[in-house]
Amino acid sequence: MRAAEPGFEGGSAPRQTSALSSVAHPFRPPHAEECFCPEPARIPQTFAYDGDIRGKAMDGIQCAAQVAPQRSTQYSSLTRDLAPLELQAFSPGLTPLEWLHLGGIDYLGFAAAADEPFLQDAELLATFATVSGFFQRREEPGAHETWLRPLPRAYPYFVSSDMAYTRRYKGKTNEVFTQFLLNVAKFASDFRTVPWRQLRVFDPLCGGGTTLFLALALGADVAGVERDIKDAETTAAFVEQYATENKIPLKAHAERLRNAGKGRRWLFQLGKSETRKLILATGDTRESPHLAAALGRPHLVVADFPYGVQHLGPIEELATEALPVWASMLKPGGALAFSWDATRFGREKMAPLVKAAGLKVVERPPYDRMVHRVDRVIKRRDVMVALPPALPPEPVP
Repeated sequence: MRAAEPGFEGGSAPRQTSALSSVAHPFRPPHAEECFCPEPARIPQTFAYDGDIRGKAMDGIQCAAQVAPQRSTQYSSLTRDLAPLELQAFSPGLTPLEWLHLGGIDYLGFAAAADEPFLQDAELLATFATVSGFFQRREEPGAHETWLRPLPRAYPYFVSSDMAYTRRYKGKTNEVFTQFLLNVAKFASDFRTVPWRQLRVFDPLCGGGTTLFLALALGADVAGVERDIKDAETTAAFVEQYATENKIPLKAHAERLRNAGKGRRWLFQLGKSETRKLILATGDTRESPHLAAALGRPHLVVADFPYGVQHLGPIEELATEALPVWASMLKPGGALAFSWDATRFGREKMAPLVKAAGLKVVERPPYDRMVHRVDRVIKRRDVMVALPPALPPEPVP
């Protein structure tokens, strides 16, 4: 029997598979005992359910988003902190948000218009990082009961996100936070409603590849640059091993890079009839335009700065020198999102460096308040999202 996935509670996952992988998907819907599921006849006509929520609530609908359960107490607190931010980043109109505790599970309650587009997008509902399920909610008058009916979700994954969860290495960033970072970048860009399979994602500080694997699972073409050759080599070896074990068609090409010392680059093509690119290169992130040229201009650049006291000095230097390079790579309408240890280098110091790189910091709520605690060492991790300048309108002929 398959063990419960890392970071998730409960029994074995349902068999959510893609055309390329037979690995069970780690995201699981809430168990039946965690919510009431009334028969349709028990729901008043204004909330009648026939498989489509549109037009069924005269004054809108009450909803609940189940916060993704976590095994670790540390990550449970993290997910609870980030869930309201992720929801409001996509749809600022989801107000007011209220905390609900039903059957021992945390939910975020909110009201939405009956024709709210994202509630009818089954693929989008499946890709939130901090939410494991969305529900139509109704309070039973006088009975002190809450009825929840799951909204349909459809997993759009190109490969199982197990690819990110099973890869273990020192200094790995939590997978839920990594997908949160991907989502808030996408939500701030002009491509917020474009399917992931049409996007390109670049991680200029890719480490062991968590961001690459999650973006690839969502369906994007991906590329990453890593300074440490050993880290890159073990990541490339993992890609080949994972593809072999899960019978994913893979074409791989490794090459030495000219004018890059001992630099190497791996070009992977995954899939058969439908394919995706994964590009991994070693080298200085300031050389990213050359190292990741085979990807094309990315729609999203997503990075997680190194943590720890020993890195406080280089953070300012890295941001000063690398941000203009990353900004130059972005496709018009795209977005750059990154996180960093803000314990001693706060937002007020980072924002001028981002603006000096020619980017506009997204300052509307909730992007202006994404600072959160990670652990006793990293007491303040912040997230900043920035956009390239808008292109001038084309002259009218």
